[in-house]
Amino acid sequence: MGIVKEIYNSVIAGKVEDAAGGVEQGLSSGIEVDEILNNALISAMDLVGQRFAEGEIFIPHVIWSAKAMQAGMDLLKPHFSANNKSKSAKIIIGTAQGDIHDIGKNLVAMMLEGAGFEVFDLGVDVTPERFVEKAVEENANIIAISALLTTTMMSMADVVAMLKEKALFSFKVLIGGAPLSEEFCEEIGADAYGVDAREAVTKVRELLDL
Repeated sequence: MGIVKEIYNSVIAGKVEDAAGGVEQGLSSGIEVDEILNNALISAMDLVGQRFAEGEIFIPHVIWSAKAMQAGMDLLKPHFSANNKSKSAKIIIGTAQGDIHDIGKNLVAMMLEGAGFEVFDLGVDVTPERFVEKAVEENANIIAISALLTTTMMSMADVVAMLKEKALFSFKVLIGGAPLSEEFCEEIGADAYGVDAREAVTKVRELLDL
């Protein structure tokens, strides 16, 4: 079995040390950074996301796979080239104001990092002002907002309204969470709605034309 395949299997199995060791071995063997990133780490997390969406595996498994992927990513980061388009995309993520649920948001953040994006996690109970402020500060591409409570959904609309008010049209807004829908996304003028972590990654790639 090749080194890339071994790393791929380690991430799927959630074996953190094996994934990191495989990446070190791959780099010292002269395997291209992009090959390890795309064919081992990202493709493995894509499969993990697919299995999670289909109910074959559950959150604890996804978390271990994400940790294994992150261990590999940390070793690859110093070798990323400037033309790594996916990595240059920045995403601000957080749970809507008034909401302190974070399992879904954490899962999406890990999946996005696994897909090679730079993620800035603002945590929970994030004000619309903070989302916009951080997006401007980091010159981000996307603001991703999660909500589990119906009472906090309208703060998502406040983020969209604030961006329009300030004429910050370069930022795309992605929303997600149990009480949300495609209709609500259209109603508040957000750019995309992701029904789960895997679809959130797909929507981000669509918004960025990747």
